[in-house]
Amino acid sequence: MAVAAANTDYSSVIASVNGKSATTNATQEMSDRFLKLLVTQLKNQDPMNPMDNAQMTSQLAQMSTVEGINRLNDSMSGLLSSYQAAQTLQATALLGHQVLAEGDVLNLSSGVAVGGADLASAVDSVTVTISDHAGQVLDTLRLGAQPAGELRFAWDGTDANGNALADGKYNFTVSAKSAGETVAATSLTLAPVSSVSMQNGTVSLELSGLGERTLNQIRQIF
Repeated sequence: MAVAAANTDYSSVIASVNGKSATTNATQEMSDRFLKLLVTQLKNQDPMNPMDNAQMTSQLAQMSTVEGINRLNDSMSGLLSSYQAAQTLQATALLGHQVLAEGDVLNLSSGVAVGGADLASAVDSVTVTISDHAGQVLDTLRLGAQPAGELRFAWDGTDANGNALADGKYNFTVSAKSAGETVAATSLTLAPVSSVSMQNGTVSLELSGLGERTLNQIRQIF
């Protein structure tokens, strides 16, 4: 299986640098305007009623506070950019790995397909219904009582009559119940990571046969 190289989008980094430069220039212009205004006030003050030290100190403190906030914003922007770059670099290590992610697809290969579910709480019964793209039910797996959390299952690629089905993609749904009440169950798909990208500051993984998923949609790595 060919594995695509990581597709890192540098537009966010460029935008971050440009944004930092613009912020720095704006801060400098604000400081220059403030100093010009202060000098003008000093030049034109009433000699009989000069500006007192407390007033001048207050104005200088205000300028210092604004500059400090802008510097903090610049620092946070820099840290965020570094964090995003590190996230992308770490995500490239997943290329070629199998991951369990949110999805409702079973990839049948050589008569075996693996899927999973995330159960909100312990249940009395779990039923997995497997169907083709037309929605026709092919097989049903009854997995019995299960604890809360992640559940993995394997399908042998045969229909309800024991006939072997062709390799390919099949859909499935998970139904979980406890004391007759439906329990939330999130379907999970096993798929290989083919590429990594960053869009709008979010790292995404392209999963073969499943599509794009963000890191927080990945439940397990193999």
